[in-house]
Amino acid sequence: MTRLFRTTLPTLLLAGLAAFSSMDTRSEATAAVPASGEQVPEIMPGILQGYLPKEDWLDSKAFVPPAPGKSSARQMLDTAWSEKMLPLRGSARWDLAIRDADLAFPAAASTFSCALGVPVTEADTPALYMLVRRTLADLGLATYSAKNAYQRERPFMVNGAPVCTPDEEDKLRKDGSYPSGHTAIGWGWALILSELAPDRAEAILARGRGFGESRTVCNVHWYSDVVAGRVVGSAAVARLQANEAFLAAKEAARADIERARRNGLTPQHDCAAEVRALATVD
Repeated sequence: MTRLFRTTLPTLLLAGLAAFSSMDTRSEATAAVPASGEQVPEIMPGILQGYLPKEDWLDSKAFVPPAPGKSSARQMLDTAWSEKMLPLRGSARWDLAIRDADLAFPAAASTFSCALGVPVTEADTPALYMLVRRTLADLGLATYSAKNAYQRERPFMVNGAPVCTPDEEDKLRKDGSYPSGHTAIGWGWALILSELAPDRAEAILARGRGFGESRTVCNVHWYSDVVAGRVVGSAAVARLQANEAFLAAKEAARADIERARRNGLTPQHDCAAEVRALATVD
């Protein structure tokens, strides 16, 4: 086992991924996933191995430019955006941002259920659930080389305002802000799901955009962190398109969506409330 990364990421889930990204992966435990009939290794407790082997992981610092300088025009935009987000504390949009911060499963699987129009659960859509769960690692791991290279301070460390996940504040202080790992994951999911359900692409992509912006509502990321996260998420999805296991998983997930529609399955969330909350940020 090689040396762990010096920093941690916003949640225990991503902290585990950060550690895994520099580990020797030859001694992984196997976790069974009975609903899908598939056995997938856990790379950390609760985190399933992605589709990409380690040799195919992206070096994001090679294509993500350095974080904005303190007196740059990009930082001026970031500061203005951050100031716009601060009054949302305690609003419905703030509550949605708290929900979006949770990348643990099964909760995270339901993020796009309203946009898709079907539930994303291990029971109702097992192949789709597995696809989302496994790609979290592929998308999240792609941010690490840039994140650790640039080590940018987060907004709450500058403005002193609260964050939406105070229990994570100490870890966040030790973790680089740029690019946003949550955004890379959420935008990557949006791209994958919009391919699987092209008739819902607009709603799915809008939800993916809002998922990343939730990190600015939470006061834990600058807007340019979110923009860079989308770039990394897009690049990781492009890399996945050459992976045969991922392509097969997409077809199984597509069949799940079609079957759920035929059976009249609908999301369990208050989708109208979600749409109203997302509309708060223009």
